[in-house]
Amino acid sequence: MLYLLRMIHFEEELEDRRALIEGRLDEVLPPAETPPGELHAAMRYSVMGGGKRIRAILCLASCVAAGGNSEDALTPAAALEILHAYTLIHDDLPAMDDDDMRRGKPSCHKAFGEAEAILAGDALLTLAFELLAREPTHNSYKPAALVSELAAATGSRGVVGGQYVDIKSDSRLDDEEELRFIQIHKTADLIRAACRMGGIVAGANPDQLRALDSYGGKIGIAFQIVDDLLDETGVQEELGKPLGSDREQGKMTAVSLYGLDGARHRASELIASAKKSLATMPGDIKPLQGLADMVLARRK
Repeated sequence: MLYLLRMIHFEEELEDRRALIEGRLDEVLPPAETPPGELHAAMRYSVMGGGKRIRAILCLASCVAAGGNSEDALTPAAALEILHAYTLIHDDLPAMDDDDMRRGKPSCHKAFGEAEAILAGDALLTLAFELLAREPTHNSYKPAALVSELAAATGSRGVVGGQYVDIKSDSRLDDEEELRFIQIHKTADLIRAACRMGGIVAGANPDQLRALDSYGGKIGIAFQIVDDLLDETGVQEELGKPLGSDREQGKMTAVSLYGLDGARHRASELIASAKKSLATMPGDIKPLQGLADMVLARRK
């Protein structure tokens, strides 16, 4: 009973954080009425169309774990969500994963057109860095620290590189090294950056930043493994997209390489190790611990 009450309280806290993030996103995104209206409508459609906001919430929670105030990290958290939306728009395109549905509704390119979706993604990518460039940084860090952190996580040696290897991996379904490359760069790098950015906002020292780096990297890989599991065993109505698409496209995943039980075991080990990484953090680590458990237990 006590565990259930703690979980309910944690979910309520998450909803409060999501509401703060949604409010900041609404503030920083151009209004749909501002020309070019359809482009801005497509941007808002993709960003404000739901989602767990896990990267943004991790940024806020990491700021708290490093001894900072979560509200100071709201704009970096919004930038993370905006950049993440860009990656999803481009991932869904016919030339990439060719997904018609996202979060239970038509993907951006189905709702607005392919060219419009590409431009909406480009504009969101640019907006994310514009927001960070304007954001003051703790005096322990250089002014461009947040920009540098996100850029390093999302370029050719980060998310873009991970996506590239992912779409080229069809004929190599048993290459564990390549699978790890995809897990780290397609998914974990951005989650790790979210945690590090929260620490930077709080002025985390090098040891604390390394702890957040370790935590974020491990739950990022676990997040991708759970994604792979849900693609095989999830509920389509909860996921908001068709099941089995990875298998149909011949993609290499944790499930194809390790099997269902092996993938679950790897995800559990990573989550346990991630939580241990937080032992030396000076602030409240309970939100990060709860988020780690949520990554493992999620159903969508």
